[in-house]
Amino acid sequence: MIESKPRRSEAGELLPFDTSVGYQVRITHRALQRHLQQKIEPFGVTPGMWYFLRALWHEDGLTQRELSDIVGTMEPTTLTAIRSMEAKGLVTRVRSEQDRRKINIHLTPRGQALRDELLPLARQVVEDAVEGFTDDERDNLMRYLSLMQRNLAKRIHDGSVSDDAYLMAG
Repeated sequence: MIESKPRRSEAGELLPFDTSVGYQVRITHRALQRHLQQKIEPFGVTPGMWYFLRALWHEDGLTQRELSDIVGTMEPTTLTAIRSMEAKGLVTRVRSEQDRRKINIHLTPRGQALRDELLPLARQVVEDAVEGFTDDERDNLMRYLSLMQRNLAKRIHDGSVSDDAYLMAG
C-alpha cells in the first residue's frame, strides 16, 4: 500500500488511505487489472478489450452504444476498442439491416474461440484474489459491493451528489 501524508477534507477531518473505502476499492481494482493483464496479454488481448469481449461472449451482435452502456464507457472509447479488436481479427462490424444507422459488432471465430481460453484465466484471477475466503465471506463481499453500487447509483441519479464528488471521494 502507498503511504502518503494524510489530507484533510473540507471539514478538516483526516481521511487516511487505510480507512478510505474508495481508495481501497481503487487499489484492489488496479491489482486485479494488473493480474488479469498478465494472464490475457499473451493472447493479444488488452485489458481495454477484455470487457468488450466479455459482453460480446454474453451477447454477440451488440451495437456500439449497447456495448458502451454495458461496459460503462463513452462511445469514443468503445469505438477505439472495437477498432483495435477488429485490427486483431477478433470482431467485425456489420451494418444493421433493420436500421441502417446502426452497426452491430460480431465476434469472429477467433474472437469466439478466445472465450474458452481466457475465461478460465479470469476465473483464476478471481480465485487468487479471494484465496482464503470462506463461501460466506465471498457472498458477503459480493453483497456489500452490490449495496455500495446501488447506494452510489441512487445518489448519482437523484442529483444529490455530483459525479465529481465520487472522483474525489476517498
